[in-house]
Amino acid sequence: MRAPAKIALVTVIVVLLAGLLGAGAFLRRGISARDDPTALEAFVARRMRHYAVPRTARQAGNPVPLTDAVLAEGRAHFADHCASCHGNDGRGDTAIGRNLYPKAPDMASSMTQSLSDGEIFYIIHNGVRLTGMPAWGDGTPEDDLESWKLVHFIRHLPAITPEEITEMESLNPKSPAELEEEEQIRRFLEGGDTAPPHEHHP
Repeated sequence: MRAPAKIALVTVIVVLLAGLLGAGAFLRRGISARDDPTALEAFVARRMRHYAVPRTARQAGNPVPLTDAVLAEGRAHFADHCASCHGNDGRGDTAIGRNLYPKAPDMASSMTQSLSDGEIFYIIHNGVRLTGMPAWGDGTPEDDLESWKLVHFIRHLPAITPEEITEMESLNPKSPAELEEEEQIRRFLEGGDTAPPHEHHP
């Protein structure tokens, strides 16, 4: 049997297994996103993801040389665009990440780190169906460059330092309440308010 036929056969089998597993899980547990996927579900999902990434994409190398500046840019981009779900440390322990189904992965773990650079790039660019991972790439050279820098940062996650995480916290998106509090502090420091934020007037 030729390789394309084998891949097609494996894909069909994996899809059928995933459908059976999904139906069984639905009948047992309903549609709650609170549960963890079973080991078999996780295995099938990983296999499907592997075969969904074209071989040429899996084999692609990172064309961006790794430098301190590139790593800093990737870190800043991750803090601003990815940390809401994945956390600054990439472990997915956020309000959104914990409540997705499947939950946001621990990207510092071997499960992510064992992926090729090309696979990580492809996932960033195209997302993963039936998960919370959206497609971010728009196909422009500038966007490709940003994604390859993110690949470098994701590779760095197992060695991320507390100082880097602290720096990233200042770059995380702010909620409307946080922005309002910062504005109140600014006005107070400039003498526009007579009391600091959260202080109640008599």
